This record gives sequence, structure tokens and C-alpha cells, in this order.
Amino acid sequence: MASVKKRSCSVSSLMFLFSVFSLSEGLFGGGETFKRKLSIELNPGMLSPPGGDLLHVRAVGDNDTLHFLFCSQGAPTLLLVHTNTISSTVKVNWTQFLDRNISGGLMVEPESSILYSNAIVFSRLFEYDDVNDTAGATSDFFPPYELQDVSWSRLNLSDSTALLCGGTANSNGSLCLQLSVFESEGRGHLWPTLLHTANSSQLGVWLDGLLPRATRSRFLLELQAVGGSYSQVEVHRSIDDEFTPSIFKVSQWVSANSSSDGGGFVQWKPVAYRRSAPALEDATPCRHSEPRQQSGKEAASVSGLIRAFYTDPETFGLNVSFGLAGEPFYNSTRFLSWTMLVGIGSPPVDSFSPLVLAIMAVGLGAPMILLLLGGVCVCVRKRTAALSSMAYEPIN
Repeated sequence: MASVKKRSCSVSSLMFLFSVFSLSEGLFGGGETFKRKLSIELNPGMLSPPGGDLLHVRAVGDNDTLHFLFCSQGAPTLLLVHTNTISSTVKVNWTQFLDRNISGGLMVEPESSILYSNAIVFSRLFEYDDVNDTAGATSDFFPPYELQDVSWSRLNLSDSTALLCGGTANSNGSLCLQLSVFESEGRGHLWPTLLHTANSSQLGVWLDGLLPRATRSRFLLELQAVGGSYSQVEVHRSIDDEFTPSIFKVSQWVSANSSSDGGGFVQWKPVAYRRSAPALEDATPCRHSEPRQQSGKEAASVSGLIRAFYTDPETFGLNVSFGLAGEPFYNSTRFLSWTMLVGIGSPPVDSFSPLVLAIMAVGLGAPMILLLLGGVCVCVRKRTAALSSMAYEPIN
């Protein structure tokens, strides 16, 4: 009987040690993540083309390639092309590309290797006078900033990041876009600290010092998604705001065939910031309109990259508006920033960090550990009592 109790205590102790070891491995044991090898080329085949730059980032995986093309010929445009080979290349016919009359100025070869392509066009920036502080954006609009007509700077490259800034004739301020491409999974350093993968890129957009045309100005940004059926925006809720304080939602503009094998997505947190190094009080909510189908020919007319690659693609558009009723106006800081991801496959999904998981494990696991320790103590006491009862006692 004593040997059975001893064996039971030993099993309990081993189970306890195994649980602790497994928990530690689950929380802090790192694993290899999928990586892509990046190569960057500015204006392939041309030194300095008139009218804007074309950036090509080639991201090679184990058996496929992602081509990121960022262009300021016309309205700023990001094109993603996914191929099923590691040897696919981009060919640019600069004469045809710069003429912007017909498609075919830019090709990915071999054409048969293309699995999927999609593009995002930054077409217009709207400004309106929110006289009644309703953030309704239904009237009092000023003439829009046609982004194809902005005087864009040359692309400023730094590692796998490209910065594009432009200004208008009536203001000393600027509108900037920053593209970042990644070789593996990670997270941005500044709010909203979006989770990215090797299959996605990040685009930051900000207004800095742009002269407002009213004392209560608010803005909307028009986006066009080209090359897929981007007919809906999915809004997902979360119980965790660890990486983006006070924000419990994520918006995902997905194509109809977005999955782990194909399709594209645009993902963002519904928040913008009124300072370049924001505090929590500098956050301002943003909203989106429902996507509407638009003319592919219209998208091609404002973007040199769309004209060069597509013939008459399926196109959807929506507006992202910044600020709600009662929120400070753009004039308060004359700065506004917003960040989004553009990629292929399934959008990244946030999860609890190891620190949060450790806290949860301690909170939920402490009672279990106490029960296990209590069981061990009971086993030890019973075993000691059994041994004592078996000891020889002298007869008086």
C-alpha cells in the first residue's frame, strides 16, 4: 500500500514539472518564421525618368516571388504581383510606359507564372469645412486635391523603406507616403504598430503643415483597389488593445478570393494620429465608406502604373475619413497620420504577446499549482503516516 502511494506522489510531481516545462516552451520558445529575400531596384532600365519614379522590390520565397512596385507617375500607386516561380522578372518598356496611352508598358515574365495581382491607388484628398462639428462630410467641400497633379519628389530610399512627399502650389506643407517592405514577420515601431508578414507591405500616409482652407477643416482620403473584387470591408473586434491602446477593432478590405493561397487585402486600425510622435490623447478615430465599383479606365487615366500593367481591370473605391464629431480639427496641430497594410493571402491576425500570456498563465495557473502542491503534501503526509504505522513498537 505504501509503495502505491509513493508511486502516485511521484506521478503527480512529474506531471507538475511537465506542465511548467510545457508552459515555458509555449510562452518563450521561439520558432523559425517564413522569410523572403529582398532585392531593390529604382527605375529598372532607366536612370531618372521624367514625371516620377518607379520602385521595384523583388521578394523571393522558397518557391514563389512577390513583386512590389511603387510608382509616382500620376497618382501614387502600389502594385503587388505574386508569381509561382523564383525566377520571374519585371520588364519595363519606358517609351510605352511614359506615353501612358496603352497597356503593356510594364510586364511580369513569364506571364504564365502570375498567380494574382492587385494595386492600391491614392487618387484624391478631400477637405471640407465642418462648420457644425458633425464630421458628416456631406457638404462644404473644397475642390479636391487631385493626387495625380501633385508635384512629387524623387523617392528617398533607406534599406527596404521608400519615402515619397509632395506639395501643392498654395501651401508650404506636404503630403507624404512611406512604403516599407519586410523579409519576415514583425511589428511596426510606432502606433498603431500593425503586425506584418513577409507577404505584406506597410504604407504610412501623413499630412504635415498643409495649409487648411478653413478654421474647422477635416479630411477624407480616396483609395481605389484595382485587380480584384474588393466589394466589402470586414471589421473584426478584439479584447486586446495591447499594441494599439484604446483600439479594439481592425478593418480589412479584402478581395473575394482572399485566402491563404491567393487574393489580396488592405488592413488598418480605425485610428489616425495628430502628432508625429503621438501620445494617447493624440489619437483620433477614422471611418470608411462602403466600397463602390468604379471604372477601371478611370483608374488607369490617373495612374501610370495601372495604365502600364492592366487593360480594363475590376476596380472598387472607398473613402477613409478622419475625426468624429467633437474631436479636434486638423487646424489644432496641422498634422495627421494614418497607416495600413497591403498584401496577399490572409491578413495577419493579432495575438496576445508572451508578456500578456505569462500574466494570464500566472493568474489562471496559480490555483492549479497550489492544488498540485497540496496534493503532493497530502501524499507525503499519508506516506509518512503509513511508514510510521508499520514501524516496530515494543510491548510493555
